Amino acid sequence: MKKPIFADLSLLLVTFIWGTTFVLVQNAIDFLPPFAFNGIRFFIAAILLILCLLIFEKKQFKQLNLKLIGSGVFIGFWLFLGYVTQTIGLLYTTTSKAGFITGLSVVLVPLFSMFLLKQYPSKNAIIGVITATIGLFLLTMTDVSSLNIGDGFVFICAISFAMHIILTGKFSSQYPTLLLTAIQITTVAILSMGSSFIFEEWKKSLTPAVLLSQNVIIALIITSVFATALAFFIQTNFQKYTSATRVALIFAMEPVFAAIAGYLWAQERLAIGALFGCSLIFMGMILAELPVNRIPLFRKNKELEG
Repeated sequence: MKKPIFADLSLLLVTFIWGTTFVLVQNAIDFLPPFAFNGIRFFIAAILLILCLLIFEKKQFKQLNLKLIGSGVFIGFWLFLGYVTQTIGLLYTTTSKAGFITGLSVVLVPLFSMFLLKQYPSKNAIIGVITATIGLFLLTMTDVSSLNIGDGFVFICAISFAMHIILTGKFSSQYPTLLLTAIQITTVAILSMGSSFIFEEWKKSLTPAVLLSQNVIIALIITSVFATALAFFIQTNFQKYTSATRVALIFAMEPVFAAIAGYLWAQERLAIGALFGCSLIFMGMILAELPVNRIPLFRKNKELEG
């Protein structure tokens, strides 16, 4: 199997993990504040990654330098900013609007790639982005109302996640995967814990009764191991073999997997429009995977006419 195809399938697995664990996170933050939850989640993931470094890839520490640390911290900062602005935004806006605005990173990634990296998406990718964006709107926008401050915060979240994708692609080919992942995850853990101490009543939240509750333990274990340590390691390792635009389209499948998980585990139901939106997102991802000469059929017709 070619590396780009295997990379895209691996990133789709990451998206599946994020989408299916969304319900677990929602249940956990009913008991534990968001910053505290993310702080603990990323701290556990950071410890796991550092242990893996010490056991399996100890030689990577020889490559540790200020440029590598700075790159990892920079990536981690954008990832943290995405989480924190999304959390603040959800205090003022609806989940459906937040889902759509966050998904706009699908559009922002190719735009930022053009301006920052001088990378231009293919025609297939552009068509895929447009198709997936329409699908995101149909899937998530059940509440079309006026914009508010929460929507602004969530838009910053979309920018942050787009920057995270672009920077991961930029630096993943320059530095050791495991070490780079450990640094960015540690950065998010430190910033999340600091935010919890400043903005949340963490003394009331971080009690044995809360931390040892079944919902919190299950959510922390699954999200820290699979949705954080494993997921971001896979992203950092495989994104070097594909384009940032294709990564953004693959990640647009997250609300689709979240909707499926909600249907199976929380008995949530989707309207016909939302189901059509899921189909469009999937189509958008597939369109971006097709060879460039597969879509513009009108060219062949013109050649036949000539």
